[in-house]
Amino acid sequence: MSFIRKPKIVYKGQRTNALGLTRRDYEGGMSTLCAGCGHDSITTALVQAFFELDIEPHKVAKLSGIGCSSKTPAYFLDSAHGINAVHGRMPAVATGANAAARDLYYIGVSGDGDSLSIGLGQFAHAMRRNLQMLYVIENNGVYGLTKGQFSASADIGSKAKKGEVNEQRPIDPVKAALALGGSFVARAFSGDKEQLVPLLKAGIKHNGFAMIDVLSPCVTFNDHEDSTKSYAHTRQFYHPAVHADFIPPAQPIEAGGDEGGVLRVNLHDGSQLLLRKVAPDYDPHSRAGAYSYLDECEKRGEIVTGLLYIEEDRASMHEISQTAKQSLRDLEYDKLNPGAETLKALQSRYR
Repeated sequence: MSFIRKPKIVYKGQRTNALGLTRRDYEGGMSTLCAGCGHDSITTALVQAFFELDIEPHKVAKLSGIGCSSKTPAYFLDSAHGINAVHGRMPAVATGANAAARDLYYIGVSGDGDSLSIGLGQFAHAMRRNLQMLYVIENNGVYGLTKGQFSASADIGSKAKKGEVNEQRPIDPVKAALALGGSFVARAFSGDKEQLVPLLKAGIKHNGFAMIDVLSPCVTFNDHEDSTKSYAHTRQFYHPAVHADFIPPAQPIEAGGDEGGVLRVNLHDGSQLLLRKVAPDYDPHSRAGAYSYLDECEKRGEIVTGLLYIEEDRASMHEISQTAKQSLRDLEYDKLNPGAETLKALQSRYR
């Protein structure tokens, strides 16, 4: 982590949002990641997304596990709440925090190792519960902190920097999310900020678990010619399924260009996603269709990006569990501790 704060330079004409805050108010500490790391590009996109959504930094809770990716929360929103959890266990901490303080915006930043290896079970159950949070996977196919071993997302036939060839099938977080019933499933590339920022904004506003798998090349261990997670390979083969624009509810809803090629997705708070489909027949509301489309593109060696699936009206964890509308942290003691007889009656429901 970094505890070195960026110097804030105020100059005349600096752009502010509706809260009167500048982009610098959404930044964090100085990054200690390698120069050119894709993770820092994701940080920049997150700063822009929260700034443009006019969200007060102290109304955000940032969570992470262990790994290069899990250092990211230190680099944005230094006024937000945050915790760096145990390796692979961040979703459990996020679930507890969400139950106690449901009025915050939750964002979890994880990696392919943190989510797809040691934390796969936690990742799956957070999605199954439709926990209300944005879950960003910074996916580079290697364990950067332990010197470049293959992670669970490394493709068959890809080579490590030292020449080893991966022979194990990868776990694709997008396909896993579709199979596990994810209500918001997207993939992006850290080098495509134009696509990434609207997806982040939509994920933040989604009513439920929004998973965005972001291909984020590791410049130290996995950015060579034999890597399928390198900048060169991703730029050559990534294929946008849709282009997305995010429209806040406070702004007039206008879709430029050809209305026939625009699909409107209404989010729970009145904001909208405008999807301009690159593939004319692509439907982000079809789970089976999204999976089949991924398979077809994979056979052609293409890496599909964009909003791949969304289910706007699925109940979130709070709606399923019928939790109190008021955050648990604000409830009076007698309501939090109703007594032995009440607890006994509640427990009898599960016998």
